[in-house]
Amino acid sequence: MKFVIDRDHLVNAVNEVTRAISARTTIPILTGIKIDVNDEGVTLTGSDSDISIEAFIPLIEQDEVIVEVESFGGIVLQSKYFGDIVRRLPDKNVEIEVTANNQTTIRSGQAFFTLNGLDVLEYPKLPEVSEGKQIRIPIHVLKNIIRQTVFAVSTIEVRPVLTGVNWIIKNGMLTAVATDSHRLALREIPIEAPEEEEYNIVIPGKSLSELNKILDEASDSLEIILANNQILFKLKDLLFYSRLLEGSYPDTSRLIPAETKSELIINAKAFLQAIDRASLLARENRNNVIKLSTLENGQVEVSSNSPEIGNVSEKLFSQSFTGEDLQISFNGKYMMDALRAFEGDDIQISFSGTMRPFVLRPRDAENPNEILQLITPVRTY
Repeated sequence: MKFVIDRDHLVNAVNEVTRAISARTTIPILTGIKIDVNDEGVTLTGSDSDISIEAFIPLIEQDEVIVEVESFGGIVLQSKYFGDIVRRLPDKNVEIEVTANNQTTIRSGQAFFTLNGLDVLEYPKLPEVSEGKQIRIPIHVLKNIIRQTVFAVSTIEVRPVLTGVNWIIKNGMLTAVATDSHRLALREIPIEAPEEEEYNIVIPGKSLSELNKILDEASDSLEIILANNQILFKLKDLLFYSRLLEGSYPDTSRLIPAETKSELIINAKAFLQAIDRASLLARENRNNVIKLSTLENGQVEVSSNSPEIGNVSEKLFSQSFTGEDLQISFNGKYMMDALRAFEGDDIQISFSGTMRPFVLRPRDAENPNEILQLITPVRTY
């Protein structure tokens, strides 16, 4: 195998596939990047067996020669060393050649490296997801769905299914739900999918977080293919595979309170800043507890108290407050995560009691499930 490639294209592809590579893998060869060269171009692959990313570099792009191939073949190179080398190479072009015993030479300008490679045939095969149920989603919409839900997945492996985001596709709608049993994030949008298509899957939160870092909002949309407990996100020159989590996701609809005793309408950005300030003294507290109290004339008070450090209180004017007077405590980090999902708009917070979960929605939302955040209060004595 021998080819010459544009360094910038190679560095971009290496950076993308490295996101899928874990140093803690139990399969040693998966700490490497697989490189395949054929008559169409160069394909780089990284995988940790849960996530696999495949980046393709074509021979020619926009009438510019990107890759010149002298001979075809494949090799697996240690990602740590190969990535560090190609990022530091001095010249625009990089020549890579595999010789006897998988020895690989890398030349650029006057720099010359030799790396010991591994046989490409020993690299595990990627899952087959070429055929399956297909949907299309605009990339900016997918990024919003991930941003507004993935933070609420569980970080504890006691219930593995809760470490993922539940996607339910039904009647042309996609509902994405994440919960760690203390809070819940929900987003619902219409999508391009046949109305008779129905499925219920759980995508690992880690996979969605890594995918979000790769997605380029300048692109239009991407294709999603589901098959054999795998999901494939298909972009122009990049394939992102993820395994799906097994098990039944809990029915979260019953967690959302049906009745409302009090209702607060307030600006999300102003409320977020007040919670952030109150958290400065609450972070030492194990639960980062913030207290919200209603006052007269539509005012609310945000406060926290850490006996060893001090206390803080701040009064805010709301757009309106209706219903029973309120004193409720909650985890400040959970509230800040939820408020960031609303991008500074006015929100409606519905309370059904001091120890019942409360719900945040956009003010005057036509669809009550368009964006929904639920938080369970903290009991304080």
